[in-house]
Amino acid sequence: MGKNRMKEVSNFKGSSTYVVSRELMNAVNVAVALQKPLLIKGEPGTGKTMLAEAIAESMGKELIIWNIKSTTKAQEGLYVYDTVQRLYDSQFGEGDVSDIKKYIKLGKLGEAFMSEQQVVMLIDEIDKADLEFPNDLLWELDKMEFHIPETKETIRAKHRPIVIITSNAEKELPDAFLRRCIFHYIEFPDQEKMEEIVRVHYPNIQETLLQNAMEAFYYIRGLKDIQKKPSTSELLDWLRALTLSGVSVDKITTEIPFLGVLLKKNQDMDSLLNVKNRKNNNSGYRWR
Repeated sequence: MGKNRMKEVSNFKGSSTYVVSRELMNAVNVAVALQKPLLIKGEPGTGKTMLAEAIAESMGKELIIWNIKSTTKAQEGLYVYDTVQRLYDSQFGEGDVSDIKKYIKLGKLGEAFMSEQQVVMLIDEIDKADLEFPNDLLWELDKMEFHIPETKETIRAKHRPIVIITSNAEKELPDAFLRRCIFHYIEFPDQEKMEEIVRVHYPNIQETLLQNAMEAFYYIRGLKDIQKKPSTSELLDWLRALTLSGVSVDKITTEIPFLGVLLKKNQDMDSLLNVKNRKNNNSGYRWR
């Protein structure tokens, strides 16, 4: 497919609230051009879910989200046959139970197929489901169609959705599934990129506050004993808490105000406290 064709299909450059790297931008545009699902991996808090929101916003398309749980089955994303309601209606004389179509409810993927306009379809945290889940969707994602045996209908996508799939890499996905996807791993932003992200959300943030907070934030992330490292969303929440409280920016270099916004485990708070105590005993505690 030529370069001009790529431009014609998609020119995603991020959105008003989502800062995108050149590599991720290219991955999105290639996936759209090749009409393949885009599989996004990365640690929690790197903006995987927000990417789908940004794509939908920038392209002016509806976003349909299928949140995957450990109990989710692929069938649920296609359609559900409500046998319980049909049995109830047959017992209590509510309507014509011979019309099975009334009891077929499309799932999220089915809704995306039947939309009158192209949509962005997010399959969020696919690695939460069992190992067979991705393989059970191979045909549907390839052919953009599925069959409903109860009504003998085949549902075909009116417009091929832009499919974004996220994974926290909790388990490996099948090779057959991976072959059908464009893949991108979102690295956690370095400090320069993170400052750019922060300024998108807080354009008027005080410079000294930002620099001191960033230094403390990346210091905490760099501690080897921290089990759940604070993410981008937690940094944004923390900066907002610091701003609203009016806390002195100097305190950020000697303590961590509102630590519970950043760290969510007792062990991590204890690890940070141990580091602080060691520094106090040695040379006076500062992050620098």
